[in-house]
Amino acid sequence: MIPALHSYFALFPQVRFSPTILPSNHAQARNFGGDILASLNLAEAETILAGSKAKMMELGVKMSISVVDPRGDLITMCKMDGAPWRTPVVSRGKAVASASFEVASGALTDNSQAPIFRAFMAMEGGHFIPGQGALPVFRNGEIIGAVGGSGGTAQEDEDCARAGIEAAGFSATR
Repeated sequence: MIPALHSYFALFPQVRFSPTILPSNHAQARNFGGDILASLNLAEAETILAGSKAKMMELGVKMSISVVDPRGDLITMCKMDGAPWRTPVVSRGKAVASASFEVASGALTDNSQAPIFRAFMAMEGGHFIPGQGALPVFRNGEIIGAVGGSGGTAQEDEDCARAGIEAAGFSATR
């Protein structure tokens, strides 16, 4: 096995690279390296966004929220009025990191200097930020996307992401 991949799998054994079997009524699927991955559709992503925005209002923070598919491609994003200019990019970067490794982005912080992370940061052109504030989205144990926040504290960012996931009826854990 390639050393970098061996390190990757040692750090994150829960990540599986096998074809996903989808039910015939599944909302959407994405082709990722030959595998078919389940994905959030736009309506589901907008429901997540609405739940996250409600939590932002409750907390009184001005931030951005990004919802991505399992590959890290942006589905939808919002930047609240008055949120700092950098928050859309940071929220997306955290969501990409969470989707890529199927874990909360905060779990990646300790290993952020590992070669595999630097490779992901380079591959994603800066859209990969291993810092707290994003959570993966699971449906029936399968990754279908991730939600990232930026503009509050790291915990507020994560709380807003979690609120959106729960509002849509999904889970942040397998």
